[in-house]
Amino acid sequence: MDERRVMNGTWGQLWLDGELVTECYGCQAKVTANKETVAMCGNIWTGSKVKSVSGTGSVRLRKVSSRMGKLVADAMREGRDPHFTIISKLDDPDAFGAERVALKSVSFDDLTLADWEADTLGNVECPFTFRGFEYLDMVVDGDA
Repeated sequence: MDERRVMNGTWGQLWLDGELVTECYGCQAKVTANKETVAMCGNIWTGSKVKSVSGTGSVRLRKVSSRMGKLVADAMREGRDPHFTIISKLDDPDAFGAERVALKSVSFDDLTLADWEADTLGNVECPFTFRGFEYLDMVVDGDA
């Protein structure tokens, strides 16, 4: 492995419904297999069966505006659940290419109204669930 090919998060970008979110400094999205244990006669090991999948994640933002409040506050007050599309891009110039993933039907779990402390830069974490994803670009090892 060539260590220069390890992707550096500094080159990450995030779009929320087509708008670049320049205050984003981190993003994580995972798909989890929801399994049920399956006991099998004649075998001491238990197996498992995937019954469904779920998507969860989090966007980490520098506190520079009320962006999230503008997007979800009214809907939350009215009992509505707005859904969004997030596109995550990681494009390190030393890597074998860029990776872009679209997260579909994103629903934010909460809205941070206040979270600050003296002598501390403001950051906000925005957890979410999503229902679907698509790789728009994938990184392929140059040796493959």
